Amino acid sequence: MRYRASIAMFIVLVCCSLDSAAAADKIRIGYPSAVGHFITLPLAQYKGFLKQQGIDAEIVRIATGAARMPALVSGEIDYYTGVGPVVAAAMTGVPVRLVATYVPTFPIMLVAQREFKSVTDLRGKGIGIGVIGSSPHIVTRLMLKHFGLDPDKDVKLVSGGPADSRIAALQKGLIAAAALPPPFDFFATKMGFNTLARAQGLVTFPEGGLSATIKKIKERPDEVKRVIEAGIKANRYIRAEREGTIAFLMEWQKVDREVAAATYDSVANAYNDDGTMPEEGLRTVIEEAKKSAHLSREVSISQVAELSILAQAQHELGSK
Repeated sequence: MRYRASIAMFIVLVCCSLDSAAAADKIRIGYPSAVGHFITLPLAQYKGFLKQQGIDAEIVRIATGAARMPALVSGEIDYYTGVGPVVAAAMTGVPVRLVATYVPTFPIMLVAQREFKSVTDLRGKGIGIGVIGSSPHIVTRLMLKHFGLDPDKDVKLVSGGPADSRIAALQKGLIAAAALPPPFDFFATKMGFNTLARAQGLVTFPEGGLSATIKKIKERPDEVKRVIEAGIKANRYIRAEREGTIAFLMEWQKVDREVAAATYDSVANAYNDDGTMPEEGLRTVIEEAKKSAHLSREVSISQVAELSILAQAQHELGSK
């Protein structure tokens, strides 16, 4: 009898497991690159937070910027983790919306030559910012304004290519400072350069989040809510579990522990714990996208973001 009971229990467990697997929603989530401000959803998969929400996800890197919105709109991917491209597309009529923000500020550091001790010391100097109009450029401008400098008059913002090229320009003395994302700020400080300011805590300019098509939001709101919740759980893990997140970064970014730890220490406090979209920061993203698109009309937050499902997720997780 005991043997038969054990067999019966095994069959029940297998059937439950199969039912659970069949019930899981299969989705694809696209992300731009394996950098420190796009950890949320890849980590949510790595740690099983998506599975906990009944989601069977494939995490897909879409390296080419021009391919990201077409992939989302066509259904090639179900969700995308960037913010700026979604806002820019939505305000021009593309049927996509931002549904959560996981990184309220792009974690950019202003790193300078040894003789500069404060941001105001950079008055009249050159600052490497990557591509004009890029997030590092925009966030650098916001940081300079925070410290009372006019980015158009008080400094010279220099298009300096990728982060490693900006470090090379610092080494050659071609620029006084550079806007650097992690782990390049770590590399620069190891060379003796000074970190003058960190964007998080000073300005808001959402960079990492979650977006979906209007069709997905209308037809599968419960799925959207569960993906949002998995992201919130991942963010809470990032903020609370340094060693576990470092281990993930080592595997995901293919880096050693020193670099992974430096990346973590630079970005951990850039992650929120509830997916909230900061209104001021989102309006800044909208205004910058309007400039790029040469639009003068007003664009409301509701034209680029859907907030109701996030509110439900926050309520269920005890955030609000």
